[in-house]
Amino acid sequence: MSLCITPLTDPAHGPHSRRQAWLASDADSIPVGTAFLRLFVAPGQEHLAELTLQVHPAERRRGVGSRLLDAAVAAARENARRCVIAQAEAGSAGDDFATARGFRRVLTLMYSRLALAGVDTTALAGIIARPYPGYRLVSWQGTVPDHLAQTFAASRRAMDDMPMDDTDYGTVTWDVDRVRAAAKAVEERGDRLHTVVAVTTSDDSIAGFTELVVPGNGTGDGQHYGTGVLPEHRGHGLGRWMKAESIRQAHERYPELGGLLTDTASSNTHMRRINDGLGYTHGHTTHQHQFDL
Repeated sequence: MSLCITPLTDPAHGPHSRRQAWLASDADSIPVGTAFLRLFVAPGQEHLAELTLQVHPAERRRGVGSRLLDAAVAAARENARRCVIAQAEAGSAGDDFATARGFRRVLTLMYSRLALAGVDTTALAGIIARPYPGYRLVSWQGTVPDHLAQTFAASRRAMDDMPMDDTDYGTVTWDVDRVRAAAKAVEERGDRLHTVVAVTTSDDSIAGFTELVVPGNGTGDGQHYGTGVLPEHRGHGLGRWMKAESIRQAHERYPELGGLLTDTASSNTHMRRINDGLGYTHGHTTHQHQFDL
């Protein structure tokens, strides 16, 4: 088929990444596919690019995806990237395409959902009420309070050893400005960010956190953004404790919210046990692929 690949101007530029985009169209100028390449620019991830590629189902197996991929890979090389990562649902056309085009499977993510209508509130209350010596729970909506901002930013290193299997993901450096910018981005798109943290009673530092984003209208499904406990505070059940409180708050504050979504690396057996114990059920699986340049 006659195919035109047109580079687009993408306004989605931020302090930590920028994007390039391409539109594939046929001889009649009808769009048949798109590709977006996110180029990370923050220290620790300058080697990385993330690809999102879509082709209309009726136009697949006609070279559209390959042409878009070639454009994106060329741009990644021009920007001195070491690798390109892409995600596709297990067993999908995208999953097969990535493998056929030389990507290797580096991570498996399992997606689960908790239906809030069936939550066992008595069990949640039991988890929350049991003693956790040396710790207390604190929560807020939106941006972190000023008096906790520094210790909250420091607690983000709890995610540094999150299982990423063979993904060359690099490191993400957090400071107060980045924490506040992330909260602002959620607010600006009309959603609500809820955070629960475990604070040490000895010095009021944050030992761990869990974040949940709820649609602004309080309906549909919320999305867990991350749960982490600093290495020196693990082994006390803090992750389960914080997540149980987050669920309790969502159930109480948003009566029309359908459920809570979470994704976990298949190799992260600890978090999977927590989710299973809290009543999350498996929905689907995706594979993260990596193309080394």
